[in-house]
Amino acid sequence: MSCDQRAYPASNQTWRILAHANEHNYAVGAYNCYNDDGVMAVIRAAERKRSAAIIQLFPWTMHFQGTQFIHYVINAAHSASVPIAVHLDHCIKPEDVEQALTIPFDSIMVDASTLDEEENIRQCKAVVDRARELNMTIEAEMGRIEGGEDGLPSVDSGTVLTRPDEAEAFVRRTGVHFLAPSFGNIHGGYPPGGADKCWDLPRLAAIGELVAGSTPLALHGTHPVSDALFQKTISLGVRKINLNRTVRDEYTEFVTKNSGNLELTVLKMQAVEIYVRSVERMMDVLGSAERY
Repeated sequence: MSCDQRAYPASNQTWRILAHANEHNYAVGAYNCYNDDGVMAVIRAAERKRSAAIIQLFPWTMHFQGTQFIHYVINAAHSASVPIAVHLDHCIKPEDVEQALTIPFDSIMVDASTLDEEENIRQCKAVVDRARELNMTIEAEMGRIEGGEDGLPSVDSGTVLTRPDEAEAFVRRTGVHFLAPSFGNIHGGYPPGGADKCWDLPRLAAIGELVAGSTPLALHGTHPVSDALFQKTISLGVRKINLNRTVRDEYTEFVTKNSGNLELTVLKMQAVEIYVRSVERMMDVLGSAERY
């Protein structure tokens, strides 16, 4: 699929969603989905709340559920009555990047953050150049965020915080459309004191001042995080907020308690509704509700 180069990246769904959020000072949830329950929950919540949304998949999905499932997700998202993009997060292996470029994702995250800075820049730029022809936008991580998520390897080589004075050069040299900074945020659980203690908000503010006007920031490592802290990051330029257990835990708890007691059809309908309500709540918190 080629695109009108004069329109790029404005013709891209993820870009349109986050550019609108940037213009109007709110954030959009990027909801990690692992099955059709999650996909349905995000779409239903978005349509009820008249909110944009991003359905976020991992490379795990390409390997375990396959490309036909991904095509189902993309078709369902793009058929919604509000803007919903489909994003592939943390694409680390070169072979996964190659496969992702054959699938009509709206955007992918190229994660070369474990490499040295120059190699990170080189790899990101190479993918950006190819993705342009596919009308696909690219997120990258500058620095290194510790921890791991479902289906992803844990990063234990040490945190490398994003240097504000080099963030603008990274964006300019790579051409990436969205930047995931490292400012003390952690994938997975936080140590005592939580995100409030770990996050270097002055660093995030400095990064936002330099790049967020043209390059929306993506927030990784969001569990557990208070509503007030989410809203603080939005004021500093964060426009894409990755959400996993924050919206999934109540659904998982319900399924665990009731999987042996309810018929599968009833279990799924009730579980999805619980999932929907969790997503709806975060749409209110992030300010994305009633925007469309």
